[in-house]
Amino acid sequence: MSKKNKRDQASVSEPVVRLYFKDDVVAEDALNSAAWQDGAVLHVGDTKYKVERNPPTFTDVELPASLLAGFPVCPKLEIEFGDLKDCTFQWFKEIRHNGENSWVEAGHDRVFIPSNVDIGLKLKLKCTPGNKNHRYGVARELVTSGSVEAGPGTCTFDSRHLYTNRVTDESTVRAVSYNILADIYAQTELSKTVLYPYCAPYALDIGYRQNLLKKELAGYNADIICLQEVDKSVFTHSLSPALDAFDLDGLYRIKDKQHEGLATYFRRSKFTLLSQHDVTLSEALLSDPLHRDLLEKMSLSPAVRDQVVQRSTTLQVTVLQCVKDPSRKLCVANTHLYWHPKGGYVRLIQMAVALRHIERVLSELHPGATLLLLGDMNSTPSSGLYELLTRGAVSELHPDWSGAEEVCLALSHSLTLSSACGEPAYTNYVGGFHGCLDYVFMDTRALAVEQVIPLPSHEEVTTHQALPSVAHPSDHIALVCDLRWK
Repeated sequence: MSKKNKRDQASVSEPVVRLYFKDDVVAEDALNSAAWQDGAVLHVGDTKYKVERNPPTFTDVELPASLLAGFPVCPKLEIEFGDLKDCTFQWFKEIRHNGENSWVEAGHDRVFIPSNVDIGLKLKLKCTPGNKNHRYGVARELVTSGSVEAGPGTCTFDSRHLYTNRVTDESTVRAVSYNILADIYAQTELSKTVLYPYCAPYALDIGYRQNLLKKELAGYNADIICLQEVDKSVFTHSLSPALDAFDLDGLYRIKDKQHEGLATYFRRSKFTLLSQHDVTLSEALLSDPLHRDLLEKMSLSPAVRDQVVQRSTTLQVTVLQCVKDPSRKLCVANTHLYWHPKGGYVRLIQMAVALRHIERVLSELHPGATLLLLGDMNSTPSSGLYELLTRGAVSELHPDWSGAEEVCLALSHSLTLSSACGEPAYTNYVGGFHGCLDYVFMDTRALAVEQVIPLPSHEEVTTHQALPSVAHPSDHIALVCDLRWK
C-alpha cells in the first residue's frame, strides 16, 4: 500500500470529536472554563461521555488496622468538592456460610461500632462522596485488613460517660485535659520493663490504646479537649478523623525536636476559631523583650539558664468565639511542663513566661476574652507553681527555688484563676508514683463550676495494679468538668 493510501485510510478512520451542551455544539474556540459545563456531553465517534465538573471526590480513605468489639471504628476521610456531612456510608460485615464468605449490611452511619457477635469477622465500608446540592461522586469500597477482636470489657471511663451522655447547652462549656501517653514513650524498653511492667504488652500497643482513647474522648461529649503527649501520626491519622465525626475540629503544635506535642479540639457547632498564638517557651524567653528581666536574672547562673532554655516545652494558645453569642470569647491555653521531680524552679520560670504571653494575648489582642488554662503541669497542689496560679503570686523563698538560689525571684500575675476540678488525690497513677499533676484552671470572673465528672474509683484504677492497663489507655486520668458562663 502506498504512503498516500495509508494517510487516506487514517483520515477516514479517525472518529469525529464534538462537545455538546444542551444539544448545541460548543464552538471549538470557546474558552475551557466556558466549554466544559456540568451536563455537557463529549461525543467521540459513536461513544458519548457525560461531563461532570468538580464532582465530590474522596482524596483519601483509610480504615484503622485495630478493631475491638464495642469500640467505634472511625474511617479517615479526606474530600474535595464536597463535605463529609453530605456523604453516604454503608457498613457490611463478613458472613461465612458453607466455607464461603459474603457480606451483609450492618449500618449507615459514618462511625460503626462492632459487637461481640462480630468477633473474628472483617468489615467493609462503602462510602459515597457528596455535597450540599445532593450531588454524589464515585463511591469507594474498603475492607479492613484485620478482623474484629474482643474488647477489654468494662473500662475505667464507662461510668464517667453516664455523666456526659449529652452535649451541654450554650450556657455551659465542657472541658477536658488529658495526657494520653505518647507512643514514642510507651514503646521504650524502659516503659515496658521499669515504668509499666504490670501492663500487658498488647495493651501498650498504640493501635489498642487508640481504640480506648477514641471511645473515651467521644463519650465525654466535650466542647474543649486539651491533650498532651500526642504523637503527630496519632493526631493526623487517628484522633482527628475520629473526633471530626463527633463535631470536633483539632489544632496541633509539635514540640521542637520531638515527635509528640499538644492538641486542642473544639466543638465547631459552638465555637469558631479566631486566632492562634502558640509559642515555644524557651524561644520566647530568649527572644521576646517581654521576658528580658527573667533572662537577665537567669544569667546569674549559667547552669540554671541552660536547664531552662534546653527544654522544648510548648504553650498552645487558641482563641475561640461562641457561635450563638459572639460577645463571648474563650482563650484556651494548653501546655505540658518539664517533668523532672527536682525541676520545680524550671516549671516556675516556664509558667512565668507562659502567663506573660497569655496576659499579652488577653490585653492587647483579645481584650475581654475568658481564659482556660489546661494541661499536665507536673506539679502537685503543694508546689510553688500551683501557688502562683491560684493565689496570683509566689515568693522567692518558696522551696521550689531550691537548687536555683542565685536566680530565685518573686513572681506574680494579674489573672484570677482557680482549679476547676479541685485537688484530686491523683491524676497520674503508676507503679512507683501517684499524685495530682493535671489541672483545668478557669477565670473565676467569667466562669463557675457546674459539675466535675467524678474520677474513676481507686478500685477501678488499681484493678490491674496501676495505669496504663487493658482497661485504661494512659498513665494519666482525664479531667472533665462543666463550666457555666456567669
